[in-house]
Amino acid sequence: MIRISVWHGDLSDSYLRLVTQLGADCLDFGQGSFWPGVKEQGYPDAGQVRAIRRRVRDFGLDINRVSLPDITEEFFSGGPGAERELDNTCRALEAFAEAGAPIARQRVAGDTFPWLMSRYRAVHRGGYRSRGETLARDPEPAPDREALDRWWERFLVLYGRLVPIAEERGIRLAMHPSDVPNVDTPFGGLGFHRIIDAFPSRQVGYLYCCGTRAQAGGGPLVLDEIHNYGRKGRLFTLHMRNVRGSLATAGAFEETLLDDGDINMFKVLLELRRVGFDGCINPDHIPRVEGDGEGVHQGLAYSIGYLRALLAALAAS
Repeated sequence: MIRISVWHGDLSDSYLRLVTQLGADCLDFGQGSFWPGVKEQGYPDAGQVRAIRRRVRDFGLDINRVSLPDITEEFFSGGPGAERELDNTCRALEAFAEAGAPIARQRVAGDTFPWLMSRYRAVHRGGYRSRGETLARDPEPAPDREALDRWWERFLVLYGRLVPIAEERGIRLAMHPSDVPNVDTPFGGLGFHRIIDAFPSRQVGYLYCCGTRAQAGGGPLVLDEIHNYGRKGRLFTLHMRNVRGSLATAGAFEETLLDDGDINMFKVLLELRRVGFDGCINPDHIPRVEGDGEGVHQGLAYSIGYLRALLAALAAS
């Protein structure tokens, strides 16, 4: 059964009641630095993670996905702190597995080339605003092939340590695609697939982001990739994010509310059902609408309601 996950917010009683009332099923934790123990020792305390999970479950929710401590440029450059970073993220994966978290994401430095893009605030219906990006004029060059190969070699070292832990402890590793998916980004279209070529473990797969991949080639590309990765059982969880335009068609893109972009989200759900997806979908990068504060609670309510309506239509089809 496809379920809905949302960001963990401030974990207050009020927030947890809100997302439960709106119809969310699970929480996603997007930052590796969030967890108790990370700032003090470099990795989370398993007992504290279990306590947070118990608190979340008291509201009828559960944890869908967690994030490991960030792997920084220090690791990819082979600096003096590289081994410490690697050890810490391995210990974090063990702690999350011990606490029963099903999916972990590893953030990595160098998988995007932000200097190739220029960011602005896009304006949509009624004046709501969202992220927009266009190709920069006269940017610095992207890394050359030699630099990209060195990056990939270090990534193989990282996942070479994490994957055996994931297999032994029964936790899945989900990688997000490069956002923005410029040419030659490590987890753009070709590099993203390369992960499961290099690590053909059933514990290795994807946090698939519809919006990020639509930035590369629009809705048809998203449906093709869901079919490809889904039939291989490598879709672990999804970001439901909609956009207008793409790098291929406009040299730019703008994020939108779920019903206001180029992707037909119901077709996405149909394809997920076709490939047997049984996980969480997350309304990601929610734009603020009139009256929203930092919590984007009105945009959140709209997004959860829209996805629940699509799921009801899917069940009736």
